[in-house]
Amino acid sequence: MKNNSILIALLFILIPSVNVFSQETVLSKDGVKINFYSEGNGEPALVFIHGWSCDKSYWDYQTKYFSQKYKVVAIDLAGHGESGVNRENYTMELFGEDVAAVVDNLNLKKVVLIGHSMGGAVIIEAANILKNKVLGLIGADTFQNLGETLSADQIELFLKPFKENFRAHTEEFVKSMFPPAADPELVKKVSEDMASAPTAVAVSAMENMFKENAVLALKEINAPIISINCDLYPIQEEENRKVVKSYELKLMKGVGHFIMLEDPAKFNQLLSESVDELSK
Repeated sequence: MKNNSILIALLFILIPSVNVFSQETVLSKDGVKINFYSEGNGEPALVFIHGWSCDKSYWDYQTKYFSQKYKVVAIDLAGHGESGVNRENYTMELFGEDVAAVVDNLNLKKVVLIGHSMGGAVIIEAANILKNKVLGLIGADTFQNLGETLSADQIELFLKPFKENFRAHTEEFVKSMFPPAADPELVKKVSEDMASAPTAVAVSAMENMFKENAVLALKEINAPIISINCDLYPIQEEENRKVVKSYELKLMKGVGHFIMLEDPAKFNQLLSESVDELSK
């Protein structure tokens, strides 16, 4: 087990540096430069969207694996990774426009949108724009409660420590999303990486994520949703089906919030099954 943990940590450190996929850019609807890469062939195209304060490299285990069979696309949302930061308000709707701009630029006709954490809200917005091009949405530890809403006071209370000391609070916040047995090197790398995100971008994105009304956003979406989640947090499966009839949950045990990094082999297996289901 210890050797496996060391190997996973080393792979996570090394993979981004050896990713030779060509980088491209496109302008989003508001003129912000969006960085992405694409590789492989085969439909449907798999479009990977990272979570809050992350970037497209968090999907390297998946894009390398799935590019052997499908066209894969990984995107840095505005304010993240190598994309532009010249946006005042980082809303889920505008992030959705970032995704749509890349899909349109590549002239993709059939896509499966895959989003981690905040990326779940983003792919809902992207699906509203891309409409019939979307065969389905796959969440990675997201969509725990599609009907949940927070009050303005609740949102402000949650944001307060991030505004006061972003780096320190983010590191502790991210560490809390891993189980006790998680590889310490992976925990350290992810928590430090996310804590180095631009504070203004991170706070704006988090605030807008909490303000997102998934029920309203999902009204025009007919595509099925599959969610691959860890078992650390409660998931309102039946409530979710009231919002989306074609909602399916797949659980991964023994991992935390960053499921695609903590157990990439198992996650890739479940993701492959999910893509097959959506492609029928």
